[in-house]
This record gives sequence, structure tokens and C-alpha cells, in this order.
Amino acid sequence: MSIDWAALGQVFGVTLVVTVGIVGLFTVGIVGTSRKPQQEGGAVALAVPAAGARAGAVAAFALCAAAVAYGIYLIVAA
Repeated sequence: MSIDWAALGQVFGVTLVVTVGIVGLFTVGIVGTSRKPQQEGGAVALAVPAAGARAGAVAAFALCAAAVAYGIYLIVAA
């Protein structure tokens, strides 16, 4: 039995890039939906994220879900 080191390196590289990409997208989604405290006078109020930020967060979460679903499809189809 021999190991194809080039193929193993390709799998490692693609896995690393896709993992970092999905984690980055999920982070963008979390940041887009987070509430940040704002000072108004003497009280601290929680600001609701803007509609654009929320839409971007939903899109990021949808891309994460699509990537996970595609991975499951690849595993089940084999």
C-alpha cells in the first residue's frame, strides 16, 4: 500500500480553506446580528442592528447552511 502524498496535501489544503471560510462567514453572521450598546445621555441603550446588517447576516448564515448541506450530500451520495 502506498500513500499519494500529493492528494493528501490537496485534501488538507482544501479542507483548511473551506473550514476557515465557513467559520469566517459564521462570524460575519454573528457580528451582523449582534447588539452593540450605545450611550444616550446617561443611560445605556441597546441598538437594534440595521436592516442591511441583518440581511447580510441572514445571507451569511444561509451560505453556511448551504455549505453544510452540500457536505452532507457529498457524504451520503457516496
